[in-house]
Amino acid sequence: MKTVQLSMVALMAVGAGMTLYAADKPKVTLKPNRTLVFNQLPPQVDRLSEVLTKGVFYGRLRLNTFKWDWKTETSSSKDNWATGVGGSLLYKSAEYRGFSGMAGLYTSQSPWHMDNADVGFIKAGKDTTSRLGVKTTGDWGMTVLAQAYLQYRFSKTKLRVGRQIFESFLTKSNDTKMIPNTFEGFSIVSKDLSQTTLKAAYFTRQKLRDHTRFHDVITFKDASGESWANNDDSAINKALNYNAFIAAGLDPNHDLIVLEAANKSVKNLKLKANYTAVPDVVASATVEAHYTIPVGSFKVVPGVRYMVQMDDLNGKIANVANLKANPTAYTDPNSLDSWLFAARLDIKSKQPWKFRLGYSQIADEADIIAPWRGFPTGGFTRAMAQYNWYANTKTYMVRGDYSFDKAGLVPGLTAMFRYAIQDFDDTKPGVQADTTVLHLDAIKKFASFPGLEARVRVGIVSGDPQTGTVTKSDPSYNEYRFEMNYLF
Repeated sequence: MKTVQLSMVALMAVGAGMTLYAADKPKVTLKPNRTLVFNQLPPQVDRLSEVLTKGVFYGRLRLNTFKWDWKTETSSSKDNWATGVGGSLLYKSAEYRGFSGMAGLYTSQSPWHMDNADVGFIKAGKDTTSRLGVKTTGDWGMTVLAQAYLQYRFSKTKLRVGRQIFESFLTKSNDTKMIPNTFEGFSIVSKDLSQTTLKAAYFTRQKLRDHTRFHDVITFKDASGESWANNDDSAINKALNYNAFIAAGLDPNHDLIVLEAANKSVKNLKLKANYTAVPDVVASATVEAHYTIPVGSFKVVPGVRYMVQMDDLNGKIANVANLKANPTAYTDPNSLDSWLFAARLDIKSKQPWKFRLGYSQIADEADIIAPWRGFPTGGFTRAMAQYNWYANTKTYMVRGDYSFDKAGLVPGLTAMFRYAIQDFDDTKPGVQADTTVLHLDAIKKFASFPGLEARVRVGIVSGDPQTGTVTKSDPSYNEYRFEMNYLF
């Protein structure tokens, strides 16, 4: 308890001491996806002794609350709720001859929570605590050094070694809860080529948002069979577990390789290509294009994404086609080969609104593997908390954004809604029932209190458990989230 109190006191003390740092522009601001934008960076220095003394602290206090209300409770699905209170303290050193460093300490405490025995029922709010920690010690709080890296910069290229956030197509910080998803290893990001961003990374470990220790990038369960001790991401492939790798004579410890290139040298055209691989297990190649077409005072932006998933196991592990290791009705239950196609159409203007239509289709082969918090259908058809990349799934989505601030109605208020129709394969018992999803999202900034933001999110999911001759469990639920952030 003393550690928790000291963590919170330290965060508030730094906040009180550094609020006056910002002059005209805040040191750090939030994107809508809750990732940070560093507006003020430490200087370059000529003396080694100034590397630490001229560094900059960045603080964040945050609150996240969750309420999940199932339409029908069962022995495996129970109404649940969660609360996370805490924040982060980041430190960036000054740069000396290209060298610098960063450390990020994060804490999430749950002063109000469900009974210890019910921690496994928590859905969206599970990332406010460590389920393994609750199970083994009864401690609902977690504090972790999630970032700690050294950086070398030359020209517009940055090399980082250590614990870090790495944003790419399939690897994201996904910092929408209390602690971001981070990786251990090294990365290179270069913008030296005109209108081009190149990224490369080699990671040996990953730390999900509800973990305090780094773990394997793809292996489910550990040697003892504990489900929450290794990679237990909601999108993990459960057939790729520790004992399965051992039984197949394969190493249960894996690395993650990422290569990505983005280019916008052609006017109005944005191109991106990505290659992500876990050697000897699975690899994927993705291409994406978005083209802006001016139409009067509007901009029409069509976009497409195509992803190919390639199996490298060659049948050494069985039942890998389905993420839940239920291979019924899969074309080849022992293969990870698959593909994904997605398309969208954005309509933008100088008015306070934006509009999007989206569509995605997954091949009737294998489910897409993505336990690194980057979502294969993200930005096209994925709605809040949805996993719509199971084999033979089609999703249709409409999205609208409206700025009450730009409209002159409510200062600092923006809102977004999404409506998605998710058509899952009716012949696959291991895949969820068809659903419709209504998602509402509102963010309020306060001019009188710079750095403070509040956010409300509502998700209403209606399921159709009876499709043809197949009866599935009813996935219907309502979800409510409330979030506050204070940046300093």
